[in-house]
Amino acid sequence: MSITATGGTSRPTPDAAPRTPQRASASARGTGRTLPTGKALLAGLRRLTGGPEVPGPRHAMIGLGLLALGLLVLAPMLLTDFRLNQLGRFICYAIVAVGIGLAWGRGGMLTLGQGVFFGLGAYAMAMHMQLADAELQGLAAPQFMLTFGADVPWWWEPFRSGLFTVAAILLLPAVVAVVLGLSVFTRRVKGAYFAILNQAMVFAFAVLLVGQQATLNGSNGLSGFQSFLGFSLYDPANRRAIYLLAAAVLILLVAIAWWMMRSRFGELLVATRDAEERVRFLGYNPALIKTAAFATAAVMASIGGALFVPLVGIISPAEIGVVPSIAFVIGVAIGGRATLFGPVIGALAVAWAESSLAETFPSGWSYLQGLLLVLVIAILPGGVASILTRFRPRDGGPGSDHPHDSGQPDLPDLPDQPDQPGHSDRADHPTQPDLTVQEGDRP
Repeated sequence: MSITATGGTSRPTPDAAPRTPQRASASARGTGRTLPTGKALLAGLRRLTGGPEVPGPRHAMIGLGLLALGLLVLAPMLLTDFRLNQLGRFICYAIVAVGIGLAWGRGGMLTLGQGVFFGLGAYAMAMHMQLADAELQGLAAPQFMLTFGADVPWWWEPFRSGLFTVAAILLLPAVVAVVLGLSVFTRRVKGAYFAILNQAMVFAFAVLLVGQQATLNGSNGLSGFQSFLGFSLYDPANRRAIYLLAAAVLILLVAIAWWMMRSRFGELLVATRDAEERVRFLGYNPALIKTAAFATAAVMASIGGALFVPLVGIISPAEIGVVPSIAFVIGVAIGGRATLFGPVIGALAVAWAESSLAETFPSGWSYLQGLLLVLVIAILPGGVASILTRFRPRDGGPGSDHPHDSGQPDLPDLPDQPDQPGHSDRADHPTQPDLTVQEGDRP
């Protein structure tokens, strides 16, 4: 206890509290000294991380379990073979949507050119299946090549191998995405310019495919498949097995996306989206972070395209052009681009609506699709999935299974408190006289 003389009177004042480590950190920040690494750096990244929360392990497992129950158990039991095969096509779109949600929702990269990577995986699988069918029929080349009097090109030959085809589906889009991403992100191209560049790329790719009449059947595409990995496509049991494979791949990729969002990479990705210059100041390279997310989305789109071919039975430039690429993004936006399950739900719902309503209103579906996108942007910017987040408990409170989701750092910096009478340091106020006397020193 100390006594401070003020205006000729003396009154007791509380002793000054010692500075805490948190207060010291705030003072260090104010004097320009850098914070320590480790927990302080991670805390800073968490403060930069905004947007919808990533579900914790318990909620993620519940969501994955419900998704598996609906796609792997209920759908095969309740749907006919035709509807089940149709749902398999929607699942391929949902696989592409998972990658878009990671790159666009968490990374802020509007990927309007996913049709390119979807087409790379689809055409790789289609070429392998065409060569396998020609070998079963005893033909020297696929039927459409024989019609044009052409031989099998040299770049078709490696796709006779199933292992090479799988490697091409995974690696070829990744290489293209890495080359494109590094060339664009190192020049700090982003926003609308990046989206326009993607659109130009997918348009050029579609035009290239149309011009390959003798080698890729031009605008007609590749079709007429009879087998898949040695199994007949005319057997309903095999087609159900392909559907189950696609559904299992979707669930696996959603789990991988959840793991990436919860990792340090996921925090860096969101931080790069919201404060790129600050991430660069912390010593990270935003171009590498964006390229990694862009390449991951490209590989997911390629996997969706590879599964699309045996399920639908055809791939053509019309399936990978500008319009399908925009449709991928619309489904993600409607479902909720920054959430885990929102892109999947949105892609499945939009694909189902297109298939159902386009049969009744073939000329009006495009207008309805655009109207849905406008309504979501105007009313629900976070997508339909954001409706559920409004009823969840606040992060860090009861019901939160991940304490770090609250966005608070491990060692929060306490704000400076206003000075109280008698609570004055000489270092803070060097010009004021010391009027503090200890108890018992008064005359």
